[in-house]
Amino acid sequence: MRQLLLPLVLVALSCLSTTPKAESLYRVEGYQLENGLQVLLKAVPGTGHVAIRLVVGVGFDQYNCAEKELPHLFEHLLFSGTDDSGEAGVEARMQALGGVWNAYTRDTDTTVTVEAPARNQRAVLDLMLANLTQSEPDSRKLAAAKLAVEHESGVNDSPLQHVLLEHNIGREAHQQIAQELGLACAQPATAADLTLEQVNGLRTDWYVANNMTLIVVGDLDSRLPAYIDRQYGSLPAAELPAPRQQPEPNSNAQQRRQLISRLYGEDGSIAWMFSEPWLDHHDFETWELLRDYIDWQLYQQLRIKHSLTYAPFTEREVFSSSSFFSLNAKVQSKDLPKAEKVMRELLADLRKNGVDAEVFKRLQSAAVAEQSWAVQGASDMADYYWGALADYDGSHFADSRKSLQSVTVEDANKALSKLLDQPGYLRISKPLLNTYGVYWLSTALLLLILILLGLAIWRRR
Repeated sequence: MRQLLLPLVLVALSCLSTTPKAESLYRVEGYQLENGLQVLLKAVPGTGHVAIRLVVGVGFDQYNCAEKELPHLFEHLLFSGTDDSGEAGVEARMQALGGVWNAYTRDTDTTVTVEAPARNQRAVLDLMLANLTQSEPDSRKLAAAKLAVEHESGVNDSPLQHVLLEHNIGREAHQQIAQELGLACAQPATAADLTLEQVNGLRTDWYVANNMTLIVVGDLDSRLPAYIDRQYGSLPAAELPAPRQQPEPNSNAQQRRQLISRLYGEDGSIAWMFSEPWLDHHDFETWELLRDYIDWQLYQQLRIKHSLTYAPFTEREVFSSSSFFSLNAKVQSKDLPKAEKVMRELLADLRKNGVDAEVFKRLQSAAVAEQSWAVQGASDMADYYWGALADYDGSHFADSRKSLQSVTVEDANKALSKLLDQPGYLRISKPLLNTYGVYWLSTALLLLILILLGLAIWRRR
């Protein structure tokens, strides 16, 4: 009871406050149950709504290529039902409570998300707990979950898909680079061969209290901490398996390569990808600001000045243990050489001159200002906390505005110099045939058929 006194007082006091301003976004009450489950509570009084996120620390990165879809598969089995009514019965119960739920599997975690009326917050948490502890996968549920995984991933185990990917036809450029570097699977992972034994093993190993974080944001019931301690405190804890060692990049990727995106069409794409060096000072914020800066430069050059594409973009991605920064554009196949030339000129200018200080500071101010309105309402706040769990210190999340403001032009130029000190990996993707190519190929085939048909008729005479 003594352990619950502080959470109860904190929730009661926070319920007296008004809807949190930007400054209070980062203040969150957190504590740990005896079984190791981490709890984060943020009261937003008067909303009549709660947003719940249950984060389980297991994702794609924990498994090799053969088992990569295992966390995703179990995510679907969580909703397969706790009795004979199955998935439909579980969904009907959530509907009766006025709630909506979903789940997501990422590289490092699997998360159940719930939006529900505040008056039913404990009933919704009861239903979520029942799914965690009482769902019993069987062969029928497993087969249905595999179909759901195949539908969401767009990957099936067909021989044709294997042949196409072996010849690098249809593989997205970033995935292609990661595969060449040994950071991604040669073939997309499927759930086809996964078994109930593997599913149950994942559940035993990873779905334990000391590998979970429960986030509840919104119009909190003052009795919620006592409820969570009583109900979720009963979840078992266990020693976690050792984290899987992530592969390091090799040196096998070519600097420039052309890829076949599909069999025919007019649209092509260009992607120039660089490995992100680690920065000792505000690594995340510096790269985010550089992404905004280069994004604006791409937009000016490729869209406004040269009218080559509608929406060029920069992107930051993580593959295995490595982070990457890329410049991207979708253009007409005939414009790919010009787009490549413009992109080369832009990179040469950045290497020589760095960032324009006035433009960088303007974009930095815009990024800081965005932090004041980007997170609106309980759902956005819950998602923000979910994404920033690594920055939580027990009572506060790191203030992203201050972190962004602390990045200087000199910091940006040092990072840019490190990034562009490498040639990067250029991938130009276009269809095998354009419209004219299809037309002439069809014409040639038709003529060949007519000639063969004529020869056959002639021989019969």
